Amino acid sequence: MMKNNLLSEQLTYAGVSPTPTHLHLCSYNAEGISRRDAEKMDDLLPFLDRNAITWIQIHGFRNTEALRGVCQYFHIDFLTIQDILNPDHQTKIEQHDAYNVVILKLLASDGTACLPQQMAIVQGNGFLLTFIERETDFLNDIYGALEKNVLKIRNRQSDFLLSVILNSVMSSFISIISGLEDGLEDLEERLLSPDRTDVPGIEDIQQYRRRFRVIKRCIFPLKEEIGKLLHTADGELLHKANRLFFNDVNDHLQFVLQTLDGCRDMISALVEIYLSNNDQRMNSIMKQLTVVSTVFIPLTFLAGIWGMNFRWMPELEWQYGYFFAWGLMLVLVAVIYFFFKHKKWY
Repeated sequence: MMKNNLLSEQLTYAGVSPTPTHLHLCSYNAEGISRRDAEKMDDLLPFLDRNAITWIQIHGFRNTEALRGVCQYFHIDFLTIQDILNPDHQTKIEQHDAYNVVILKLLASDGTACLPQQMAIVQGNGFLLTFIERETDFLNDIYGALEKNVLKIRNRQSDFLLSVILNSVMSSFISIISGLEDGLEDLEERLLSPDRTDVPGIEDIQQYRRRFRVIKRCIFPLKEEIGKLLHTADGELLHKANRLFFNDVNDHLQFVLQTLDGCRDMISALVEIYLSNNDQRMNSIMKQLTVVSTVFIPLTFLAGIWGMNFRWMPELEWQYGYFFAWGLMLVLVAVIYFFFKHKKWY
Protein backbone atom coordinates (compact mmCIF):
# COMPACT_ATOMS: atom_id res chain seq x y z
CA MET A 1 0.00 0.00 0.00
CA MET A 2 1.41 3.41 -0.96
CA LYS A 3 2.00 5.87 1.86
CA ASN A 4 0.64 9.40 1.84
CA ASN A 5 3.70 11.51 0.95
CA LEU A 6 2.15 14.59 2.58
CA LEU A 7 2.33 12.96 6.02
CA SER A 8 6.12 12.56 6.15
CA GLU A 9 9.15 14.80 5.74
CA GLN A 10 11.36 11.77 5.14
CA LEU A 11 12.76 11.47 1.62
CA THR A 12 12.88 7.92 0.27
CA TYR A 13 14.27 6.55 -2.96
CA ALA A 14 12.04 3.71 -4.11
CA GLY A 15 14.28 2.51 -6.94
CA VAL A 16 16.89 -0.24 -7.14
CA SER A 17 19.86 1.49 -8.78
CA PRO A 18 23.06 0.86 -6.76
CA THR A 19 24.81 3.95 -8.20
CA PRO A 20 26.21 6.05 -5.33
CA THR A 21 25.11 9.67 -5.31
CA HIS A 22 27.66 12.07 -6.79
CA LEU A 23 27.57 15.54 -8.35
CA HIS A 24 29.18 17.04 -11.44
CA LEU A 25 29.32 20.84 -11.67
CA CYS A 26 29.70 22.56 -15.03
CA SER A 27 29.89 26.34 -14.78
CA TYR A 28 30.13 28.27 -18.04
CA ASN A 29 29.83 31.70 -19.64
CA ALA A 30 31.06 33.36 -22.82
CA GLU A 31 34.64 33.47 -21.48
CA GLY A 32 35.05 29.81 -20.60
CA ILE A 33 33.95 26.70 -18.75
CA SER A 34 34.94 25.02 -15.49
CA ARG A 35 34.08 21.60 -14.06
CA ARG A 36 34.12 20.13 -10.57
CA ASP A 37 33.05 16.81 -9.03
CA ALA A 38 31.76 16.33 -5.50
CA GLU A 39 29.60 14.11 -3.29
CA LYS A 40 27.49 16.88 -1.72
CA MET A 41 26.43 20.43 -2.40
CA ASP A 42 28.59 22.01 0.29
CA ASP A 43 31.70 20.92 -1.58
CA LEU A 44 30.59 22.84 -4.69
CA LEU A 45 29.65 26.13 -3.03
CA PRO A 46 33.12 27.73 -3.34
CA PHE A 47 33.07 27.12 -7.12
CA LEU A 48 29.68 28.63 -7.91
CA ASP A 49 29.87 31.76 -10.04
CA ARG A 50 26.97 34.22 -10.13
CA ASN A 51 28.18 35.50 -13.50
CA ALA A 52 27.99 32.06 -15.11
CA ILE A 53 25.33 29.45 -15.91
CA THR A 54 25.41 26.68 -13.32
CA TRP A 55 24.71 23.15 -14.56
CA ILE A 56 24.84 20.39 -11.96
CA GLN A 57 24.43 16.74 -12.84
CA ILE A 58 23.31 14.46 -10.01
CA HIS A 59 23.84 10.74 -10.63
CA GLY A 60 22.44 8.15 -8.25
CA PHE A 61 19.60 8.66 -5.77
CA ARG A 62 20.86 6.56 -2.86
CA ASN A 63 21.91 9.55 -0.72
CA THR A 64 18.62 11.43 -0.44
CA GLU A 65 20.15 14.04 1.89
CA ALA A 66 22.65 15.02 -0.81
CA LEU A 67 19.75 15.56 -3.20
CA ARG A 68 17.91 17.56 -0.54
CA GLY A 69 20.97 19.79 -0.12
CA VAL A 70 21.13 20.57 -3.84
CA CYS A 71 17.41 21.26 -4.09
CA GLN A 72 17.27 23.42 -0.97
CA TYR A 73 20.11 25.59 -2.26
CA PHE A 74 18.09 26.30 -5.42
CA HIS A 75 14.80 26.56 -3.49
CA ILE A 76 13.17 23.48 -5.03
CA ASP A 77 10.01 22.54 -3.11
CA PHE A 78 9.62 19.30 -1.17
CA LEU A 79 7.01 17.73 -3.47
CA THR A 80 9.25 18.19 -6.49
CA ILE A 81 12.09 16.44 -4.65
CA GLN A 82 9.75 13.53 -3.91
CA ASP A 83 8.76 13.33 -7.56
CA ILE A 84 12.44 13.25 -8.57
CA LEU A 85 13.11 10.36 -6.18
CA ASN A 86 10.18 8.32 -7.49
CA PRO A 87 11.59 6.24 -10.41
CA ASP A 88 8.08 5.24 -11.50
CA HIS A 89 6.76 8.78 -11.69
CA GLN A 90 4.82 9.55 -14.82
CA THR A 91 6.30 11.84 -17.45
CA LYS A 92 5.36 15.44 -16.80
CA ILE A 93 6.36 19.07 -17.33
CA GLU A 94 5.52 21.57 -14.59
CA GLN A 95 6.02 25.29 -14.43
CA HIS A 96 6.69 26.99 -11.12
CA ASP A 97 7.32 30.63 -10.37
CA ALA A 98 11.10 30.29 -10.18
CA TYR A 99 11.83 27.12 -12.15
CA ASN A 100 10.51 24.54 -14.61
CA VAL A 101 10.46 20.80 -13.95
CA VAL A 102 10.71 18.11 -16.64
CA ILE A 103 10.45 14.44 -15.62
CA LEU A 104 10.86 11.88 -18.38
CA LYS A 105 12.34 8.49 -19.16
CA LEU A 106 15.64 7.83 -20.89
CA LEU A 107 15.79 4.66 -22.97
CA ALA A 108 18.77 2.41 -23.55
CA SER A 109 18.60 -0.59 -25.89
CA ASP A 110 20.65 -3.75 -25.42
CA GLY A 111 19.49 -5.22 -28.75
CA THR A 112 16.69 -7.35 -27.30
CA ALA A 113 14.99 -5.04 -24.79
CA CYS A 114 14.62 -1.37 -23.92
CA LEU A 115 15.73 -0.35 -20.44
CA PRO A 116 14.12 2.86 -19.12
CA GLN A 117 15.55 5.05 -16.40
CA GLN A 118 14.20 8.29 -15.02
CA MET A 119 15.74 11.68 -15.68
CA ALA A 120 14.49 14.85 -14.04
CA ILE A 121 15.48 18.34 -15.20
CA VAL A 122 15.00 21.48 -13.14
CA GLN A 123 15.67 24.69 -15.05
CA GLY A 124 15.70 28.12 -13.49
CA ASN A 125 17.14 31.55 -14.11
CA GLY A 126 20.88 30.97 -14.41
CA PHE A 127 20.92 27.30 -13.40
CA LEU A 128 19.94 23.84 -14.61
CA LEU A 129 19.90 20.59 -12.62
CA THR A 130 19.73 17.10 -14.10
CA PHE A 131 18.92 14.08 -11.92
CA ILE A 132 19.64 10.63 -13.40
CA GLU A 133 19.26 7.31 -11.57
CA ARG A 134 22.41 5.63 -12.89
CA GLU A 135 25.82 6.65 -14.18
CA THR A 136 25.61 7.39 -17.89
CA ASP A 137 27.55 9.12 -20.64
CA PHE A 138 24.33 10.34 -22.24
CA LEU A 139 25.16 14.03 -21.72
CA ASN A 140 28.84 13.87 -22.61
CA ASP A 141 28.23 15.27 -26.11
CA ILE A 142 26.71 18.39 -24.54
CA TYR A 143 29.84 18.84 -22.42
CA GLY A 144 31.86 18.66 -25.62
CA ALA A 145 29.63 21.28 -27.26
CA LEU A 146 30.07 23.59 -24.27
CA GLU A 147 33.84 23.25 -24.41
CA LYS A 148 33.86 24.09 -28.14
CA ASN A 149 31.11 26.70 -27.73
CA VAL A 150 29.10 25.16 -30.59
CA LEU A 151 26.37 27.55 -31.83
CA LYS A 152 27.57 30.02 -29.18
CA ILE A 153 25.97 27.81 -26.56
CA ARG A 154 27.96 29.43 -23.74
CA ASN A 155 26.55 32.84 -24.69
CA ARG A 156 22.97 31.70 -24.16
CA GLN A 157 20.74 31.28 -21.11
CA SER A 158 19.83 28.09 -19.24
CA ASP A 159 16.64 27.57 -21.25
CA PHE A 160 18.76 26.97 -24.36
CA LEU A 161 20.65 24.27 -22.48
CA LEU A 162 17.28 22.75 -21.58
CA SER A 163 16.30 22.64 -25.27
CA VAL A 164 19.64 21.03 -26.15
CA ILE A 165 19.15 18.29 -23.54
CA LEU A 166 15.58 17.65 -24.72
CA ASN A 167 16.85 17.43 -28.30
CA SER A 168 19.41 14.84 -27.19
CA VAL A 169 16.58 12.85 -25.58
CA MET A 170 14.58 13.03 -28.83
CA SER A 171 17.64 11.93 -30.82
CA SER A 172 18.01 8.86 -28.61
CA PHE A 173 14.30 8.11 -29.09
CA ILE A 174 14.70 8.39 -32.88
CA SER A 175 17.68 6.02 -32.81
CA ILE A 176 15.80 3.42 -30.75
CA ILE A 177 12.60 3.73 -32.81
CA SER A 178 14.60 3.40 -36.05
CA GLY A 179 16.20 0.22 -34.70
CA LEU A 180 12.77 -1.15 -33.81
CA GLU A 181 11.44 -0.28 -37.27
CA ASP A 182 14.40 -1.95 -39.01
CA GLY A 183 13.94 -5.08 -36.90
CA LEU A 184 10.24 -5.25 -37.78
CA GLU A 185 11.02 -4.89 -41.50
CA ASP A 186 13.54 -7.75 -41.28
CA LEU A 187 10.96 -9.85 -39.47
CA GLU A 188 8.41 -9.11 -42.20
CA GLU A 189 10.85 -10.23 -44.91
CA ARG A 190 11.47 -13.50 -43.06
CA LEU A 191 7.75 -14.12 -42.67
CA LEU A 192 7.11 -13.48 -46.38
CA SER A 193 10.19 -15.35 -47.60
CA PRO A 194 9.57 -18.56 -49.63
CA ASP A 195 12.43 -20.14 -47.70
CA ARG A 196 10.69 -21.90 -44.83
CA THR A 197 13.87 -22.93 -42.99
CA ASP A 198 14.08 -19.69 -40.99
CA VAL A 199 10.49 -18.82 -40.22
CA PRO A 200 10.13 -16.60 -37.09
CA GLY A 201 7.69 -17.71 -34.43
CA ILE A 202 5.14 -15.78 -32.45
CA GLU A 203 7.70 -15.34 -29.64
CA ASP A 204 9.82 -13.17 -31.98
CA ILE A 205 6.84 -10.92 -32.67
CA GLN A 206 6.02 -10.80 -28.96
CA GLN A 207 9.56 -9.65 -28.21
CA TYR A 208 9.11 -6.65 -30.51
CA ARG A 209 5.66 -6.01 -29.08
CA ARG A 210 7.09 -5.82 -25.54
CA ARG A 211 9.76 -3.36 -26.71
CA PHE A 212 7.09 -1.29 -28.43
CA ARG A 213 5.02 -1.09 -25.24
CA VAL A 214 8.00 0.07 -23.17
CA ILE A 215 8.88 2.73 -25.75
CA LYS A 216 5.29 3.92 -26.05
CA ARG A 217 4.92 4.16 -22.27
CA CYS A 218 8.02 6.37 -22.08
CA ILE A 219 7.39 8.60 -25.11
CA PHE A 220 3.64 8.97 -25.56
CA PRO A 221 3.00 11.16 -22.45
CA LEU A 222 5.33 13.81 -23.89
CA LYS A 223 2.80 14.40 -26.67
CA GLU A 224 0.60 16.45 -24.34
CA GLU A 225 3.25 17.74 -21.95
CA ILE A 226 5.61 19.35 -24.48
CA GLY A 227 2.97 21.95 -25.33
CA LYS A 228 3.45 23.52 -21.90
CA LEU A 229 6.91 24.67 -22.95
CA LEU A 230 5.83 25.82 -26.41
CA HIS A 231 3.01 28.05 -25.19
CA THR A 232 5.04 29.83 -22.53
CA ALA A 233 8.39 30.39 -24.23
CA ASP A 234 8.19 34.12 -23.61
CA GLY A 235 9.18 34.98 -20.05
CA GLU A 236 12.04 35.13 -17.56
CA LEU A 237 12.65 31.35 -17.64
CA LEU A 238 11.89 30.57 -21.28
CA HIS A 239 12.90 33.35 -23.66
CA LYS A 240 11.13 34.09 -26.92
CA ALA A 241 14.44 34.04 -28.77
CA ASN A 242 14.82 30.33 -27.92
CA ARG A 243 11.30 29.32 -28.88
CA LEU A 244 12.57 28.15 -32.27
CA PHE A 245 14.70 25.50 -30.55
CA PHE A 246 11.76 24.19 -28.51
CA ASN A 247 9.75 24.02 -31.75
CA ASP A 248 12.56 21.87 -33.14
CA VAL A 249 12.23 19.57 -30.12
CA ASN A 250 8.50 19.29 -30.82
CA ASP A 251 9.15 18.49 -34.49
CA HIS A 252 11.43 15.63 -33.50
CA LEU A 253 8.83 14.39 -31.02
CA GLN A 254 6.13 14.40 -33.70
CA PHE A 255 8.42 12.38 -35.98
CA VAL A 256 8.98 9.87 -33.18
CA LEU A 257 5.23 9.57 -32.53
CA GLN A 258 4.48 9.06 -36.24
CA THR A 259 7.16 6.38 -36.50
CA LEU A 260 5.77 4.78 -33.35
CA ASP A 261 2.31 4.61 -34.95
CA GLY A 262 3.89 2.98 -38.01
CA CYS A 263 5.58 0.37 -35.80
CA ARG A 264 2.26 -0.38 -34.11
CA ASP A 265 0.59 -0.96 -37.48
CA MET A 266 3.50 -3.11 -38.62
CA ILE A 267 3.31 -5.29 -35.51
CA SER A 268 -0.42 -5.83 -36.11
CA ALA A 269 0.32 -6.72 -39.75
CA LEU A 270 3.04 -9.18 -38.68
CA VAL A 271 0.61 -10.95 -36.36
CA GLU A 272 -1.87 -11.27 -39.22
CA ILE A 273 0.83 -12.58 -41.56
CA TYR A 274 1.93 -15.11 -38.95
CA LEU A 275 -1.64 -16.34 -38.44
CA SER A 276 -2.16 -16.49 -42.22
CA ASN A 277 1.04 -18.53 -42.62
CA ASN A 278 -0.15 -20.86 -39.89
CA ASP A 279 -3.49 -21.30 -41.66
CA GLN A 280 -1.73 -22.05 -44.94
CA ARG A 281 0.53 -24.55 -43.23
CA MET A 282 -2.45 -26.26 -41.61
CA ASN A 283 -4.30 -26.30 -44.96
CA SER A 284 -1.28 -27.92 -46.58
CA ILE A 285 -1.14 -30.58 -43.86
CA MET A 286 -4.86 -31.24 -44.13
CA LYS A 287 -4.55 -31.49 -47.93
CA GLN A 288 -1.80 -34.09 -47.61
CA LEU A 289 -3.83 -36.07 -45.08
CA THR A 290 -6.85 -35.89 -47.39
CA VAL A 291 -4.83 -37.23 -50.32
CA VAL A 292 -3.50 -40.11 -48.24
CA SER A 293 -6.98 -40.92 -46.92
CA THR A 294 -8.51 -40.74 -50.42
CA VAL A 295 -5.90 -43.19 -51.75
CA PHE A 296 -6.37 -45.75 -49.01
CA ILE A 297 -10.17 -45.64 -48.69
CA PRO A 298 -10.84 -47.65 -51.93
CA LEU A 299 -7.97 -49.99 -51.12
CA THR A 300 -9.45 -50.62 -47.70
CA PHE A 301 -12.83 -51.19 -49.35
CA LEU A 302 -11.42 -53.85 -51.68
CA ALA A 303 -9.44 -55.49 -48.91
CA GLY A 304 -12.62 -55.57 -46.83
CA ILE A 305 -14.59 -57.31 -49.59
CA TRP A 306 -11.98 -60.02 -50.20
CA GLY A 307 -11.41 -60.44 -46.53
CA MET A 308 -15.01 -61.42 -45.68
CA ASN A 309 -14.22 -65.14 -46.13
CA PHE A 310 -17.54 -66.19 -47.69
CA ARG A 311 -17.37 -69.74 -48.97
CA TRP A 312 -18.78 -68.95 -52.40
CA MET A 313 -16.72 -66.10 -53.82
CA PRO A 314 -15.78 -66.38 -57.50
CA GLU A 315 -12.28 -64.87 -57.07
CA LEU A 316 -11.23 -67.29 -54.33
CA GLU A 317 -10.78 -70.20 -56.70
CA TRP A 318 -9.49 -68.11 -59.62
CA GLN A 319 -5.87 -68.73 -60.54
CA TYR A 320 -5.11 -65.03 -61.25
CA GLY A 321 -7.33 -63.50 -58.54
CA TYR A 322 -4.41 -62.35 -56.34
CA PHE A 323 -2.65 -60.61 -59.23
CA PHE A 324 -5.91 -59.11 -60.41
CA ALA A 325 -6.52 -57.60 -56.94
CA TRP A 326 -3.05 -56.05 -56.88
CA GLY A 327 -3.45 -54.71 -60.38
CA LEU A 328 -6.83 -53.19 -59.58
CA MET A 329 -5.42 -51.49 -56.46
CA LEU A 330 -2.44 -50.03 -58.35
CA VAL A 331 -4.71 -48.75 -61.11
CA LEU A 332 -6.94 -47.04 -58.53
CA VAL A 333 -3.94 -45.40 -56.88
CA ALA A 334 -2.68 -44.13 -60.26
CA VAL A 335 -6.10 -42.78 -61.25
CA ILE A 336 -6.50 -40.93 -57.93
CA TYR A 337 -2.95 -39.52 -58.15
CA PHE A 338 -3.40 -38.14 -61.67
CA PHE A 339 -6.81 -36.77 -60.74
CA PHE A 340 -5.30 -34.71 -57.88
CA LYS A 341 -2.42 -33.70 -60.14
CA HIS A 342 -4.86 -32.46 -62.78
CA LYS A 343 -6.79 -30.46 -60.18
CA LYS A 344 -3.48 -29.10 -58.76
CA TRP A 345 -4.43 -30.20 -55.28
CA TYR A 346 -1.10 -31.93 -54.74
